[in-house]
Amino acid sequence: MKQSLHAVTLVVPDYDAAIAFYTETLSFTLEQDIDLGGGKRWVRVVPPGSNGASLLLAKAVGPDQNAAIGNQTGGRVGFFLQTDDFQRDHTAMRASGVHFEEDSRTEPYGIVAVWQDPFGNRWDLIQFT
Repeated sequence: MKQSLHAVTLVVPDYDAAIAFYTETLSFTLEQDIDLGGGKRWVRVVPPGSNGASLLLAKAVGPDQNAAIGNQTGGRVGFFLQTDDFQRDHTAMRASGVHFEEDSRTEPYGIVAVWQDPFGNRWDLIQFT
């Protein structure tokens, strides 16, 4: 048997704002943007050079989903962007206006720094050693 993680849903307030941030600021690739009717779309983005899981950007509908924007993981870091060159990507992200919550730090598993997307989701930028 072979299985893989295809996508993880990220609840966002607006499709186009999320697409703009992930593709323009972070240089993710827009893999799919399919109109499903009724204001719903199937939108997938992937990090540059990735052959793994993608983010499925899902526009919040209703008060419960709106309340989850930026807090899908209860305030914990819920997303991990792995890089092959921490310094390069950290510098580029900061230059693009990405908000880092902390300076980079070295842990037993690698170099890491916590950052937020504009919707409040907490991420690690991480280079494993």
